[in-house]
Amino acid sequence: MPSTPTGLHHVTAIATDPQRNADFYRTALGLRLVKRTVNFDAPDTYHLYFGGESGQPGTLITFFPWPGAPSGRRGAGQTTAVAFSVPQNSLGWWYRHLDGLEVNVGAPATRSSEEALRVADPDGLLIELVGHPMADQRGPWEEGTIPPEYAIRGLHSVTVTEIGHEHTAELLTDTLGFRLVEESGSRFRFAAGSEGSGALVDVLCSPEAPLGTVAAGTVHHIAWRTPDESEQVDWRNTLLDRGLDVTPVLDRRYFHSIYFREPGGVLFEIATDSPGFTVDEPLMELGRALKLPPWLEPSRAEIEQSLPALRVPGPEEEITFTPPPTGEPS
Repeated sequence: MPSTPTGLHHVTAIATDPQRNADFYRTALGLRLVKRTVNFDAPDTYHLYFGGESGQPGTLITFFPWPGAPSGRRGAGQTTAVAFSVPQNSLGWWYRHLDGLEVNVGAPATRSSEEALRVADPDGLLIELVGHPMADQRGPWEEGTIPPEYAIRGLHSVTVTEIGHEHTAELLTDTLGFRLVEESGSRFRFAAGSEGSGALVDVLCSPEAPLGTVAAGTVHHIAWRTPDESEQVDWRNTLLDRGLDVTPVLDRRYFHSIYFREPGGVLFEIATDSPGFTVDEPLMELGRALKLPPWLEPSRAEIEQSLPALRVPGPEEEITFTPPPTGEPS
């Protein structure tokens, strides 16, 4: 059996306006745009990757921005919250920073041993900033808009909402090798790898929840880390042996992927750590130009014409920010 995933690789969600999306994650949250490419399966839309300095696995949130896309609905069978790790004593600073930008942010709240802020992004995606009591050894992106002593360190956890949690729990523990590390009411926390920030998934059992609708402001899929292609093939065979419907290995240029749905309906991916985002542009220039995989390069002119304008200021330029629409995080 392959090794247990070492944690989250990335989370992919759906947005509407690519400019508004980029401005929010770069300016309000201080993440780096590490890759500007397209959805390889639908190249008439961007695929934007935000994360740490090099886009290291475990720091990434990515978006398919479809202008005019309808709003989705958070509910059962979905990933309903994405949490990032920040220094434990930074939440007061974050609240003032986000409130000053007129971002929809709730007051700090305590859950278990963690304190968190809930934030709604411009499309309504629920983001949590968690001041984890254990020190996060991952370094911040020091060239971003957030002072390094407060900046995001990487993904902390995801929350998936299920009508019933038992079959999902069984997949996580018996197949993927996760461990149940905490139970609080209808919330069950599972951990991969070291159990630290970036390796956690909360399963929220909510029989009364409506079924979720995947569209703008919701998560499309979550990806778990595996070190290399050999382990990934082993995972595919293991999942097939468990009776799951698994895609072939797909080349995503910066990693290889397989996809499958867990019993509650959430789309899971297992992605390799390599080759990474510097495979087609140097570290200092990540995210500045539209990058296409070799098989789409012959269609570059047509693809560029179909994409909306997206301006990302250089490091010496002033960054402007337009507040997102009103509405409270929920």
